[in-house]
Formats: sequence, structure tokens, C-alpha cells
Amino acid sequence: MTLRAALVLLLALAFAISPLFSDFSGFDPALYPVPQEDPPVQPAGIAFSIWSLIYLWLVIHGAFGLWRRREDPVWDAVRWPLIGSLAVGVPWLAVAGASAIWATAMIWAMLVLAVWALMRADRRDRWLLAPPIAIYAGWLTAASCVSVGLMLAGWGVTSETVAAWIGLALALTVAGLVQTAKPWAWEYGAAVVWALFWVVVKNAAGPLSVAVVAGLGALAVVALAWSTSRRAARTA
Repeated sequence: MTLRAALVLLLALAFAISPLFSDFSGFDPALYPVPQEDPPVQPAGIAFSIWSLIYLWLVIHGAFGLWRRREDPVWDAVRWPLIGSLAVGVPWLAVAGASAIWATAMIWAMLVLAVWALMRADRRDRWLLAPPIAIYAGWLTAASCVSVGLMLAGWGVTSETVAAWIGLALALTVAGLVQTAKPWAWEYGAAVVWALFWVVVKNAAGPLSVAVVAGLGALAVVALAWSTSRRAARTA
């Protein structure tokens, strides 16, 4: 267990410092046959500031897990899938600068593993065990579906607006399933809502349909997270 706890911390640290070794600032429009200059599926740039919180919280999770919970089976239950997700995440920025296809495949792998870790998380150590994984998985839900939208529009499968609708519908479907399965982990839904809010801001001047879908979706996720967390609290 100690080795796995150490791996979580080391990978969380490597993940957190990986932006220092990359000049990635979004997918290069030229990576797509149909260049994606300002795609509506992508939230406003400020939305990506959530990564600072995710990096910090995952490092704190790893440090506390190694320091105080290295032999705890409850903490150990999340480690293998979290290790897998972080291991894929460390080189993600470098790959994303070169290949949109591989970056999309990798971010979906990160999401699946992060959700797996979240599903195995317990309510113990309320702000240190599940929440950092939840917010990480929530943001990955949004980011992976943005990647799908970019791929659809970037390869000319649909228009940019239709690609945004599909990406948002996919994100809301995944978010609904995960939030329902882990009702007390409202931090997951909060991260999804953060992304949706900035999609609304990005598209307030058009296409308005994307802003409306994202706004209604955000309200739906808020309502779901609120209702499921209240039910979970009553049964705790």
C-alpha cells in the first residue's frame, strides 16, 4: 500500500508541474482538416483556471494519503485507477500539442479511470479523499466531451454548432449518470457546471442556441447534484 500511496503523490506532483514543460494553450486549429479557430463547444479561456485547484487538491490528497493513510484500505481502494489516470495525464499536454486524435483518446482514458476511482471513494476524510477526485473527474467529463465536439467539427462530420450540441448532450449524459451513482460527491457536478457556465459566457453573443443548451444543462446538473446530495445526507 505504501508504494501505491507514494506513486499517487509522485504522479500528482508530475501532473501538476507538467504545464511548465509545455507551451500548450489549446488545440492548434491546424491539427484539424477544418481548422477550429473559435469553436462554440469550448468554454471561455478563464474556465481552464480550474486546473490550478485540481492540481493543488490532488497533490494534497496524495501527500495526506502517504503521510497518514498509506496503509488504509479505504484510501487504497482508489489508488490504482487514480494512478492510471494521472499516468496518462502527465504526458497529455505534450501529446495534445501534436495530435488531436491521440489527445482525445487519452483524455477519455483519463476520464474513465478518474470516474472509476471516484466510484471506489468513501466519505471518509470528507475534504481529502473523494472531493479532489470528484472535481478532477467532473472537469475531465467536460473536457473529454469538448474534445469530441472538436473532432466532429474539425473533421467536417457536422457544423460547429451541431458539434457543440452533441458535445454538450454527451457531457450532460455522463454527468447525470456519474452524479446519480455518487450522489454525495457534489464537487463532481460543480466542476461540470463551472465548464457549462463558461460555455454560456463564450456563446452569449452567438450561437445563442449553444448558450441556451449549456445554461439549461448547468441548471439541470445543479438541481441533480442538490437533490441527490440531500438524499444521500438523509441516508448517511
